[in-house]
This record gives sequence, structure tokens and C-alpha cells, in this order.
Amino acid sequence: MLCAHWDTRPFADQDDERKNEAIDGANDGASGVGVLIEVARQLAAANPALGVDIIFFDAEDYGQPDDSDLPRMEDSYCLGSQYWAKNLHNRNYQARYGILLDMVGAQNAKFTQEGTSMQYAPEIVEKVWKIAAASGFSDYFINERTKGIIDDHFYINRLAGIKCVDVIHYEFSSPSNFWTHWHTHDDTIDKIDKNSLKAVGQTLLEVLFREVPAS
Repeated sequence: MLCAHWDTRPFADQDDERKNEAIDGANDGASGVGVLIEVARQLAAANPALGVDIIFFDAEDYGQPDDSDLPRMEDSYCLGSQYWAKNLHNRNYQARYGILLDMVGAQNAKFTQEGTSMQYAPEIVEKVWKIAAASGFSDYFINERTKGIIDDHFYINRLAGIKCVDVIHYEFSSPSNFWTHWHTHDDTIDKIDKNSLKAVGQTLLEVLFREVPAS
């Protein structure tokens, strides 16, 4: 199972101005969707003997802003994946594992071994990161464990019981550790780098093509 969120933040709460306007979301949302659309095209051409489900979640980025004056709301992010995990499209749906993409298009992107992924699916993290390294993308997929976050994969693991890992940009120099332009109006198409997209997309294809089909 491969997934990403296709919605964008309806307000720029991390920006200094125009906070109430929606962001473009070229990286935070669109980059993962773009990679998966190309992966789907490649799979259609190769026709591997392996079932692959691609899911695009809505309302991932509708969460309560940090500076909100309203009472704190739990689980206000990732509404689409929460709903899906509680109402699976097929009643007995299952997948061997899932890979979530989020903010995968920035120049020189760094994808660390995120803590929630390591908690629920360390063997999948190891698989993906080893294949990335073997494919020549160790400058992007780095072997450093970082703090856990709440993203769509958290609810896929906890509610749907499907092991899922998150390939998400980790910014060592920003206070939030998210990408520098996260939830701002600078999340625009000119910030997207084709080499980062290739590193992620090619890694995904290598992971899939190395899988042995279920008997």
C-alpha cells in the first residue's frame, strides 16, 4: 500500500502574513501525490505480478493551528486517514505493509528513520532504507533515527493494524524539524527538485519489484 495526502493547508499558520489564506502545498501534499502518479504509470507499463494499492487521503492538513485560541482538539490532523482506517474500503482489507510519502520534493531532502515508523514497523524502515542505499540514494535516505510524529501512518498503524512507515523530510535546522517552508506561502513549485522526487520514486519501484508475490 502506497499513500500520500492530496489536500493542502487551508491557512498559512507558520507564515508572518496572509495567515488565513490557503497555501499552494507544492511540497506538503503535491510532491507525494506526484511521485505516486508516476509510480502508478510505471507499474501499469511493467505489470508486475504484485498487487499494489495507492491511496490519496483528504483533510490531512486541516489540523488546529498552534496559536489557536480554541480549546485544544485531539486528532485534528489526518482526518481522511482516520476515517479510512475506521471504515476500510473493503471490510477485510489488509496489506503486507504501507509506505506513506509526505514532503518528498525539496532540494537535498533528508529522510530520516522517523520514530513512529520505527515503533510500529522497524523492519519495513530497514527494508526501504537498505534498498534506497543500494540504489544510490543514501544521501537522501539517511540512517539516523529521529523523533516520532503524528502523520497518516500513525492512524494506519494504530487503527487499521497495517504496518506503515513515513518517508518525510526532516529539517535539522528548523525549530519544528519540518521543512523550512512548511505551512507557509513559500511552499511553491519552484522549491521542488526533480532529483529528490527521483530518489523517492525510484526507491519505491525498487522496493516493489523486489517483493515476492503472495502465493
